Formats: sequence, structure tokens, C-alpha cells
Amino acid sequence: MIIPTEPIGSIPRPLKLIAALKTMDGADPRLDPLYDEAIRDTIAAFESTGSPVITDGEQRKYHNFGTYCVHGLPNLSPDGFKIPFVSHTRRWPRLTSGPFRYKRYAGNFLEVAARYAHVPVKQAVISPSALSLMYPAEEIAGYSRDEFLTDLLREHEIEVRECLQKGAHKVQIDFTEGRLAIKIDPTGELLNSFIHLNNLALARFSAPERQRIGIHTCPGADRDSTHSADVDYAELLPSMFQLKAGNFYVSLSAEKDRIRILKIIREHMKPDQRIFVGVVSPIDPRLDTPEEIRDRILEAAEYIPLAQLGTTDDCGFSPFCDDTSTSRETAFAKIRARVLGTALAAEILGRN
Repeated sequence: MIIPTEPIGSIPRPLKLIAALKTMDGADPRLDPLYDEAIRDTIAAFESTGSPVITDGEQRKYHNFGTYCVHGLPNLSPDGFKIPFVSHTRRWPRLTSGPFRYKRYAGNFLEVAARYAHVPVKQAVISPSALSLMYPAEEIAGYSRDEFLTDLLREHEIEVRECLQKGAHKVQIDFTEGRLAIKIDPTGELLNSFIHLNNLALARFSAPERQRIGIHTCPGADRDSTHSADVDYAELLPSMFQLKAGNFYVSLSAEKDRIRILKIIREHMKPDQRIFVGVVSPIDPRLDTPEEIRDRILEAAEYIPLAQLGTTDDCGFSPFCDDTSTSRETAFAKIRARVLGTALAAEILGRN
């Protein structure tokens, strides 16, 4: 039998590209040769791991996994929502005026990656709920929050539909703010608003299209730090599985009580949803062996039906472009171990 296995998205950029980004804006055309070299090298290294599905490593996502689509817009201020990691803080941009439009769509990244790839390529995109945090608490004069959300949903649909049309193996919606929402608002109202908004977006796609769309959740992974690992998954997962997507990528390997979380997943997952469990932690410097990963998968198979089981990494390896806490070599070694460990588990499960 075969157990599907997929990466999440980001791979640490080459040090030469990181150094250049410190002196130039991410959209500077002088960076194009460095981006192209990084993409080609990333895809070749990805394919050498044996991964049946790859990404472009998000090499050209300007600055980070979330605001690539709006970086450079004139109606943004850098002093927006704070993302409180354990060791540091990142900031989201703040919208200062309307209308809201994307500056670029992820389909452009997918198109470039497809030129070099020999295996299926998936594409990660940011969620509407994450971008909704750009709208300030005080209403923008002449541009209401409702108008903003209408524009946001339209832009998100354009991006996802374009990725599907360009042949993405899957379109993965990054929903790392789901767990963080509970930390910000323990009442659950913020999380519920996120679920509602994302379902409004998902409702724009047909059932077959939603089988190619997935949701990724994790407690953040930046500079070996998280923003919401202290939030109980039990506060998120029941709501998250209400999202009308066909695939869920759930950070799991770094959790202290995986069995408890697997039981929650089993209770709340839907029959038409595939669960890709995280079996590798990108922010743990230790290299897991394929045998350790095999055992985590066998553990998960006791709670998730094999027809609905997949494996993945807990998170991307470098969601923010300046993060050098993990090397490219370590990232690909961990991916190779995931691929090998998944194959070992599949062999055992296929015999049983």
C-alpha cells in the first residue's frame, strides 16, 4: 500500500539570497537571477529526497509565507498586528486605505516551479483569516470592514482558482493563526469568525475542487520558536474540522501527548477528509531516523483510517525569509527521513 506524503512548503533560502535580501527590496528585479537559481536548486534537492510531491520551497515569497501577496502595496503600514513568538515578535502590515487588492498571486510561483519539476508540485497560499488581521480595529474612513472582506474573499478565490487551473497537486491554505486565535481570545469568538470567513471562501469551490484544497495548522515555527504551542489543540481541532476542505495538515510530532490529539482527530474528522499528520519537527535540530518516523505513523494508523491517512512535516522549514536557524541541508535530510519512514510504515501496514 501507499501512504501519501507531502511537504508543507518553505525551505531555508540559500545564504547568498538571504544576504541580498538584507540590502534590496524583495521585489527588486536585480534579485531575479538569485531567485531562479534558488528555485532550481531547491527543486532538484527536493526531488533527490524521493518526495513524491514537492514545492518550490517558497523561495520567492517576499519576506514571508503570509504577506507575499501584498508586499509593496502603497496602502500598507508596517505597524500592524503583532505575532508574539516565544523568543521574538513579528508584525503584520496594517491596511491604511481601500481598496484591498493582491499585488501578486501564488500561481505565478507555481508556474515557474512547474518549468523545472519532474514530480507533482503543491502550492501554499495564505488564508483569508490571516489577511483579515490587516484591517485595523478602527474602521477605515470610506472603506468599511465589510467592503474589505468582500475584496479579500474575491482576491483569495482568484489566487486559489488560478493555482488549481495551473495544475497544482494541492492548494494548501496556511491557517497557523487558528491556534493563535485562541491565545488572543480564549472565548473562541475570534476563532469562530476565522472559521466562518474561511468557509465563505471554500464555499466558492466545487466538491471536487475542495478535494484538492487543504488546511494547514501549526503553532508557528520561526527562529526555532512558536507562537501558540501552549494552546490546547482540543480548543482548535473540533472547530477546524468544520472547514469545508478535503485535506488537513496537522502539526503533531512535537506535541507532548500525541495519543490524546489523535483521539480528538478521530472524533471530529469527516469521512471525506484526509489527515496528513506531522511526523517531523522543523524546529528540532535533531535528525529523526526513518524508524522513529515509521513508529509515529504506525501510532497514528491506530486512530486514523488508512484510507484517510497521510504524512507531512509539522510546519514549513523557513516561513520567514530571514530565518537561518535551520540549514537547507538539515531541512532536506528531515524530508528524506519522512519519505523513508512513510515507506517503511506503508510496508508494514500493507502486510497487516
